Amino acid sequence: MFLEVSQLQVLYPGNAKPAVQDVSFGLRAGDIGVLIGPSGCGKTTLLRAVAGLERASSGSIRLDAELVSSATVQLPAERRRVGMVFQDYALFPHLDVGHNVGFGIHHLPHAQRKERVAEVLELVGLAGLQRRYAHELSGGQQQRVALARALAPSPRLLLLDEPFSNLDVDLRERLAHEVRGILKAAGATALFVTHDQLEAFAIGDVIGVMHEGRLHQWDDAYTLYHRPATRFVADFIGHGVFTPATIREVGNQVVVQTALGELNDVAECPLPCAYPSGQCDVLLRADDIVHDDDAPVKAEILRKAFRGSEFLYTLRLRSGETVLAHVPSHHDHRIGEWIGIRAQVDHVVTFDRVCPVDGREMCQLPCRARGDGARLGNAPALPAVQQPVTLS
Repeated sequence: MFLEVSQLQVLYPGNAKPAVQDVSFGLRAGDIGVLIGPSGCGKTTLLRAVAGLERASSGSIRLDAELVSSATVQLPAERRRVGMVFQDYALFPHLDVGHNVGFGIHHLPHAQRKERVAEVLELVGLAGLQRRYAHELSGGQQQRVALARALAPSPRLLLLDEPFSNLDVDLRERLAHEVRGILKAAGATALFVTHDQLEAFAIGDVIGVMHEGRLHQWDDAYTLYHRPATRFVADFIGHGVFTPATIREVGNQVVVQTALGELNDVAECPLPCAYPSGQCDVLLRADDIVHDDDAPVKAEILRKAFRGSEFLYTLRLRSGETVLAHVPSHHDHRIGEWIGIRAQVDHVVTFDRVCPVDGREMCQLPCRARGDGARLGNAPALPAVQQPVTLS
C-alpha cells in the first residue's frame, strides 16, 4: 500500500473523545480513495493528519513505506510532498492563472517552470489561459486551476477537501468524473473528502464511510451498497429500511421470513443459531421492492417523490412495516392507494435486532457471514459468541 494508516487516533487538547479513533486503511499507488460521512464525523481531521497539519495521538501513517506520523514522529507538512486542494480553492486574486499554478515550483528554472505550468494546464483542459485571472473564470475552471496548482510540484499524494461543495449539483457530479480522468491521466494517488455520495461514487476507486471518528467500512461502492458491514453504512448509503425478519431452517434450506414473504438468496447470511430464536432485522433497499399488481402482498402509498425516470414510494404494509420502492414514473399512483409489491433481493443482509453489547436496538455491529469482497475498516469486532456462521 502506498498510503498506510494504522490504528490512528487524533485527540484535540481539552477534548475527552478523539476526533479520529482507531482508524486503519490502505490506499494503493495510483488509486483514488474517498472519505465520506456526515458533518463532524472526523473525515477532514483524518485528511489533515495525513497532510501533517494534525498530530497523531497514537497509531501511525506511512507514505510509500516512510513513517510520517506517530505518537513520537511528526514529519512536517512541507517535507511530505503532499498536495492539497481546498474547498475555497485559495487562488491568489492578484496573480494570473499561470502564476497561480507556478506558485509552488519557484525553485525550478524559469523555462522549466513555464513548461510545467503549460503541461498541467493542458492536463486539466485549460491550455492557453495562463493570462486569465480568477474572477474571469467560472467556478469549474477555478477548481481546475486549483487542481493544476496542486499537481504542478508532482506530489506523491494529492489530498482534496470537499473541493466541489461551492458548485451546483449538476456541475459537481460532472466535474467529479472529469477530475477522476485528470488524476488517472496524471498517475496521481489521491485521498478525497466529501459528504456527497454521488461525488464519492463518481470519483473513488475505494470509499471509506466514517461516523463519530471511526471508519466503519473501506470498500468499493458496489460492496458498500450491497454488502454493508454495519447498520450505519447500510443506513447512510442509498435508500433502504430495516424490517423485522426471522431466519429459519426449513428442511435443508435456510430462509429469511419477512412480511413480504420468504427471501432465499442467503449465501452470505448466518445460520439461524446466530440470532436468538432466529430473529433479526433484514435490510431492504428501494430497488429490492418491485411493483407487481399481481403480487399477493399489498402496500399503501404514504409518500411519493418524483425523480424524473422514477418515483420513490414510501409504502406501509398491512402488518405496519414501512418499505421504500423505486417505481417507473409512468406508474403514477395516488397517495393512499394500495398497490401490489414483492421482494426481489439479490443479497440478503441481516443485522442483530438487539445489540448484544448493551441491549439497545439499532445495533452498530454486523451479524452476517462475510464474503471475500467486503473488507471491514475498523468496525468493532463481535464477541466470539456472536460471530456469524457461514453456510456450508
